[in-house]
Amino acid sequence: MGVSLKSGDDDDSGEVSEINVTPFIDVVLVLLIIFMVAAPLSTVDVPVDLPVSNAQPQQRPDEPLYLTVQDDLNLVLGEAEVTREGLQAALDARTGGKRDERIFLRADAAVDYGDLMEVMNGLRDAGYLKIALVGLENAGAAGPADAAGAAPQP
Repeated sequence: MGVSLKSGDDDDSGEVSEINVTPFIDVVLVLLIIFMVAAPLSTVDVPVDLPVSNAQPQQRPDEPLYLTVQDDLNLVLGEAEVTREGLQAALDARTGGKRDERIFLRADAAVDYGDLMEVMNGLRDAGYLKIALVGLENAGAAGPADAAGAAPQP
């Protein structure tokens, strides 16, 4: 029960100092429902049942042939620096012309992906299709030597 003590001849229109929150709550509830319906639709999920590989890891060759891409995009085959134009001749000299020999490709972390793909395309154009990408093993995954307490080798 509310009583107004104002006289009727005041020109004051009587401002309401309370906020009507009912429309605000309605809007928030509608937005909540919209987001609840739209959230599952925004995720991308492709169901794939990947097969398990039981292939044995291949043995490393006694003298692997490393091709290194440095951060300034220079190519180093083994210990000798080569140009992109002379890459095929240098590979043929090192492998004796055997195009089925595996080339171990390692690149500096600063090398752009596109530049690495250009080197791989050069290897493919030269006829060397067996390319192995070399990287560092995850430091979190301890190998048998690390589990025995031995210090990792640089």
